[in-house]
Amino acid sequence: MQTPSFQESLEQYLNSLGFIRGRIEISQLTGGQSNPTFKITNGSSHYVLRKKPNGVLLPSAHAVDREYRVMKALAGTDVPVPQMLAYCEDESIIGTAFFVMEYLDGRVFVDQSLPDMSANDRREIYEEMNRTISAIHRQDYASLELETFGKPGNYFARQIARWSRQVREASIAIPDSLNKLMDWLPEHIPAGDETSLIHGDFRMDNLIFHKTDLRIIGVLDWELSTLGNPLADFTYQCMAWRIPPSLWRGIQGLDLLALGIPSESEYIAMYEKQVGRSISEHWPFLMAYNLFRISAILHGITKRAMDGNANASDAIENGAKAGALADLGWACTQQ
Repeated sequence: MQTPSFQESLEQYLNSLGFIRGRIEISQLTGGQSNPTFKITNGSSHYVLRKKPNGVLLPSAHAVDREYRVMKALAGTDVPVPQMLAYCEDESIIGTAFFVMEYLDGRVFVDQSLPDMSANDRREIYEEMNRTISAIHRQDYASLELETFGKPGNYFARQIARWSRQVREASIAIPDSLNKLMDWLPEHIPAGDETSLIHGDFRMDNLIFHKTDLRIIGVLDWELSTLGNPLADFTYQCMAWRIPPSLWRGIQGLDLLALGIPSESEYIAMYEKQVGRSISEHWPFLMAYNLFRISAILHGITKRAMDGNANASDAIENGAKAGALADLGWACTQQ
């Protein structure tokens, strides 16, 4: 892979900070598609650089400053995050704002069926994920000085309105079930509200596990983190139980008992035990909301692909899944 053109400037900057001495080598890491991510090698030491993409960006998009802020705030808590080393908003260094963090040498699991693991190990991995997302939601965001990290309250109404507006503005045919969800969801928002720190994209492949132990050593990709309703965040991960592998990153239809993977109800019960309360009363709404949200996102990808603006090579394929996911969401409303 060609060395990024910003290497010399970055090398000088990092040497000036003192934690890196001498020459560096840079290679791009897979993943982190929204914010380009690079591995920095300095002798026997390794670091990770995460930056905004080049070019004109939406004002609130690719917020590497927010990623840096939340992971720095979580240092020393029971939420495992890499150590933050430097944040730089001076675009003259490498062309965009960026931050540098600790490199975590571990394992990332992409296939949620964990095909190379034993049944006992699968169970332990799912329990560890449950413990970790619960730990995020238990954080006192005010004591972490994150009270300005988002807007507390009225989370579902704001999110439903936002995504519905984007769907309608896309000016392409809207799947029937997505239209139904946009009408149904605002009328069925559960009474009461709560606010916690939420990750926004908590899923298996955003977690780094220890090389030999079945414990998480780092939660990554906090770009979508904010203050919001923790049940929305938890249910986002639980969509996997409703989505078949043939459609998109799911485990629905697999023999979970034989695999050692907890059922959806078991996973909910684990979370309820961690947070000390029942959450199942509004589960159909919560699941319908998250399937609506991901359908709306993929609907937008379809529009960008049609306009020739989407980066991902599979943008059209993913966009076509919007209708199928909305169908699953509408089915939840009939429970």
